[in-house]
Amino acid sequence: MDNKKPAITLSSLDMDRLENLMEKLPSNFPGRSALEAELNRADVLDPQEMPANVVTMNSTVRFTLQESDKTQTLTLVYPKEADGSPDIVSVFAPVGTALLGLRVGDVFELPSPAGKPVTVKVDAITYQPENAGQLHR
Repeated sequence: MDNKKPAITLSSLDMDRLENLMEKLPSNFPGRSALEAELNRADVLDPQEMPANVVTMNSTVRFTLQESDKTQTLTLVYPKEADGSPDIVSVFAPVGTALLGLRVGDVFELPSPAGKPVTVKVDAITYQPENAGQLHR
């Protein structure tokens, strides 16, 4: 599955914040190793250079589960902001880690609770802090 992962792009601000956060977490924190692997393969840009079609931290993204044609919209947040709301996902959750850095149109596989991978397509980014001029959010 790793060879099917689309390229990802992160802002230097998101990268710094995520690296600092992970330094404070135990090595066995759920989702840490998966997020670390994603950060290690990311291209990094300054926040003001971030294309508007890339999922960054605090972005709201609409995607489709292709097997069921079900569309969902989530906002990608840091763990402290994940309050259990159905429309918010922590970057440490599998879907959060998978969405980080993707572009509109990217397709990827995600393990489902049933164990069979589901195919996810990024349809739109309805809010991105960098595109809204909030470069330090």
